[in-house]
Parts: sequence; C-alpha cells; structure tokens
Amino acid sequence: MQAVHNIAEICARHGITDVVLSPGSRSAPLTLAFARHPDLRVRVVTDERAAAFIALGMAQAQRRAVVLVCTSGTAGLNYAPAVAEAYFQHIPLVVFTADRPPEWIDQLDGQTIRQHNLYGAHAKGAFEFPVDTTHAHAKWHAARIVNEAINLAQVGPAGPVQVNVPLREPFYPKQGEEIRYEQEVKATRELPTRPQLSAAVLRELLDAIRSAGRVLVVAGQHPADAELLVVLRQFAATFQVPVVGDLIANLHLPVSGKEQSPRPFGRQDLLMATPDQQLKEALKPELLITFGQSLISKALKLYLRNAQPAQHWHVQPAGAAADTFQSLTKVVPMEPADFFASLLVEEARSAETSTEAAEALDAPLALPGHTAAPDATRVATPLLPTGSPTRSSNGQLQQALSSARAEYLKPWLAAENRATDFLQAFMQQPTQPFNEFTAIYRCLQALPDRTALHLANSMAVRYANILGLPSELHIEVFANRGTSGIDGCNSTAVGAALADPERPVVLLTGDVAFFYDRNAFWHNYPTPNLRVVLLNNHGGGIFRIIDGPRQQPELDEFFETRQTLTAENTARDFGLRYFEVSSFAELESALPVFFALETGAALLEITTDSKTNAEFFEQYRAAVKVAFA
Repeated sequence: MQAVHNIAEICARHGITDVVLSPGSRSAPLTLAFARHPDLRVRVVTDERAAAFIALGMAQAQRRAVVLVCTSGTAGLNYAPAVAEAYFQHIPLVVFTADRPPEWIDQLDGQTIRQHNLYGAHAKGAFEFPVDTTHAHAKWHAARIVNEAINLAQVGPAGPVQVNVPLREPFYPKQGEEIRYEQEVKATRELPTRPQLSAAVLRELLDAIRSAGRVLVVAGQHPADAELLVVLRQFAATFQVPVVGDLIANLHLPVSGKEQSPRPFGRQDLLMATPDQQLKEALKPELLITFGQSLISKALKLYLRNAQPAQHWHVQPAGAAADTFQSLTKVVPMEPADFFASLLVEEARSAETSTEAAEALDAPLALPGHTAAPDATRVATPLLPTGSPTRSSNGQLQQALSSARAEYLKPWLAAENRATDFLQAFMQQPTQPFNEFTAIYRCLQALPDRTALHLANSMAVRYANILGLPSELHIEVFANRGTSGIDGCNSTAVGAALADPERPVVLLTGDVAFFYDRNAFWHNYPTPNLRVVLLNNHGGGIFRIIDGPRQQPELDEFFETRQTLTAENTARDFGLRYFEVSSFAELESALPVFFALETGAALLEITTDSKTNAEFFEQYRAAVKVAFA
C-alpha cells in the first residue's frame, strides 16, 4: 500500500489542503492515507452527491484543487452531477474512486461496477492507478499518474479528473502499524502560463476596434477579478464602449479609487423586454467582444443571436470556444484582463507614435521625396477612402469613428439609467401583496458587505439578476450555471462556508432546490458564517412564470411539484437558527437579526403564495413594457 499512501503526500506537495471523503470499506487505504497526513484537512460527508458539491464550493472559494475520495460501486456515480458542473465551470477537482481489482469486474462481486472513465466526456481526464505496485517501475508509474492528474485538473482550462484506484485486500494496517509517507516521492508541477499575442496581431485587433462604430463587450459568468475590473473600465472609457454583464459576471463590484465611467451595465433583462424596436436596433453591435462562460439572461442571448454582428471575438485563455451567438469570427487565446490591458498599452503606444510622426511630417525632411506614412496610424483597409490615406483623412476618419462609438454608447447609458430608476420605483411602491420578488429585493439590499452570495438555480438566480445589488457593497456572486441544475446548490454554499469561515456566505434558494439537497447539512462541521434565505412557495413556482408550462392544464400536478414541507424541522435537525416570515413587516424585523454576525448559522424561510407571486411578476412584466414602450 505504500504507493497508495504516497498519493496523499503528492497531493500535499502540490499545495492541495482540503479533502472531502465519504466512508467506505474498499476506500480504506485512501481514507487512512489522507486522514493521517499532517498537512491535509479531511472532512467526512456521507452523501456522495452532497460531498462532491461541497468540494466544488470549496474549490470555487479557494481557487485551487480539492480532492474527493469515495468507495467502489455506485458511490462514484453520485459524484457525477458535481463533476459535470465543475467541468463546465472550469473548477479543479481531483476525484479518487476506490475500485475492485480488474479480475472481479463483471463477476457479480458486491459494490462492483465499470468504473474506468466513469464520467466520460464530463471529466478532463481519467487515469487508472496500477493494481500492483510492488515493482519499482510500477511504483514510479503510480506516482507519475497522480502528478499528471493533479496538473491536468489545474492547468487552464481547469476541471475535474478521475483517478480510479483498484485495491486488493487486506485494506487495513495491523494494530500499531504506522502509515509512512515517503519523502523521496516526487511532485512534478506544470507551471502556469499566460498566453500573449504578438504586437502585429494586437495592432490588427486595435485597428478593427478603431474602425467599428458600434463595439459592445458582453461578459458571461466569471470569478471576481480586481485587475480585470480596472482595465475593463479603462477600456470602456478610452474607446467609449458599453460593457454588459449578468450578475454572475461579477462586473458590479466596486473598484477602489478608480470609478471610471461608464460603469458596466446590468439591466439587460429589462432592456430586452422592451417592445421598442427602434431602441433594440440602436443597441445592435457591429463588433461584439465576449469573455466568460454562460449568460443567465435568455433575452440578451436571443437578442445577440438575432443581431448577428459582423465580427464576434471571444476571449479565453485556453480550451474550445462556444459559438453561443452563432456569429463567432475570432477566438482570442488570452486572459481577459491581459487582453484589454494589452489593447490599452498598444493604443497608448500608437498615440505616442502618431504624435511623433505628425511632428516629423511637419518638419523639413532630410531625404527629399521621402513620403512613407507611419505604420502605427493605419486603420482597417475596408473603411479607408480610395487611394493612400493622408494624415488629414486618417485623423478625420478616426474622429468620426470615435464620435460614432460615443453615439452608440448613449442609448445604452440612457436605457440603463431609465431601467434603474424604473426598477427602484416599482419595487418600492407602498401597496403590494407579500410576494417573493419584492422580498428578495429587500434581502439583497440588506446583505452584509464582503458577502459571498450563492444563487440557486430556477427563480432565485433570475430574480437576483434582474434586481442587482447595492453598488457600494463588495459582494461576489456564485451560481452553478455550468449545468444550471438544482441538485447541489445547498452543498456548494456549504463548501464555500467551510473554505472561508471568516467570510459571510449567503445562499438564496427556492424550496425545490433546498429540499432536494438537504443532505448538504448532514455533516459534523460548524458553519457559523452561513445564512440560507429560502423562498418557499410550496412548489416549482418558476413554471407559473415562464411561457409554456403556465398555459398547460397539467401545471398544478405535473410541473409545479407541489409540496407541503417547511424548513423548520430541517433547521432543527442540523442546528440552524430558524426564522419564518410571511409579511413585509416580519421580514424587515427579521433581516437585521438574521444577518448579524452573532446569530450563527441560520435559515430564513420566506413563505409566499405561488399564484400571488406569478400575478405580481406579471404586473412587473407589464410595467416594463409600458415604461420602455
């Protein structure tokens, strides 16, 4: 078992600090190796599905790989939803699945399934640990496999990998026998890289931006990145470009001391609901620049598909690029922060070169007849006047294009401000029935600063994306939008709370997602920084709001998933302080106590009526159309 014990040592040498395991017999050698290692924190979560999402939440928060360990059989299959989510979100997980030795596969032995490449196309790689490591070369091979797996999980784009570990009995050391970690075992690290573009390619891209009158930047889901926020705002200000992002793009975060204008826009759900075709036409881009992953806003997604910009560049450091808007023309292999910063540097260099060239053209030339124009002042050929461009025509053209970009920015800015004013007025109207949309608005306004906000799928993430967050608060937003499932929303938030106990973690979730993942709380580790805001309308309320199911006579029985549960027993079972509200007055009274640091782990259950919620949201939709008609 020495090669198996060395797995824990290799993980620790790669900087991994956290392991989540689920108990089992076949996995005993792995369990003991990780549990006894002095540099690893090992947490036990019995339910493998919850365990995997907890590990995912920890990896999200720490931005480094987390290890999962389970026994043989269907245990590993229960990791599959979280593995798929990690794959599409680019989150590094290293999954060790204990297995029967190969000769017992398909021989009716207990807890035995076909575990090789268990996650198929939803893992970055699948590795098979050697079943016999007594030979020195086999032992070297085993260590090499673990190193390769960890490196693959963390190199961009990051993601989950599986290491299947067949184990023969005996599993357990004899009484008094110590587990030893060999110090000579090697940790082979693949160093991170940040790809760059050549100066010539950057000039080509810069020329294209200068030559376009309508440039739009759209951000998909992206981790909070202070460097990116600064350069993105500088880029937007320099080129007069609107920047649009869903809440999960984390563009809303304040930039300390650098509040460049314009700020990123986030009211696209309201803007795209307008029946004003003239406004929609005015918002169409010629050049679309995107980065990040998925969008929440279906309206924006469909709008951009219909807009069909002449050029669409997607910026990502590695991996296959999705053609989400059916208009992709360039894939830019860079970190988004590096890309925008490089363009700003090239623009500054170009401006400096243009000034020097202009001075040289105004001075007497040393060589009579020399008329070469400086290369750095050129613009894209299709937009130049016929013949060789003069300094005057170039300058006039650039001024005209800059003016066109400024004109394109105006309707975005006006519509964003109009949407913000409308939303504040609508949500603060004094007479309205108690409903979850307004309740969530008030919860978001009351969030503590520096919160890690986890948004469950279904209506929670959609409500928050429409409503936005207070602009002065530093609130990072997370959501399982890789696959957009409800199956691990609780567990992911629990993982975040465990990973950083000093940071407030707030989960905003609906009743179906919450009750589906109750085993997230079935563990023995305190999470005093965790707050769960539960919208309980006793069914899948989203189906009363989206077109299609709400028009069907089977809505109540087959779509809404009607249930009569409350969360009081769940809160009591798992030691969460419980708050229940069913009116605005009760909510306003509960929020300060609920969010207070001294409250400890707590659950706020907001009980509403599904039909009232749907009616109020329909009023909101109708008001949007009137406001933007």
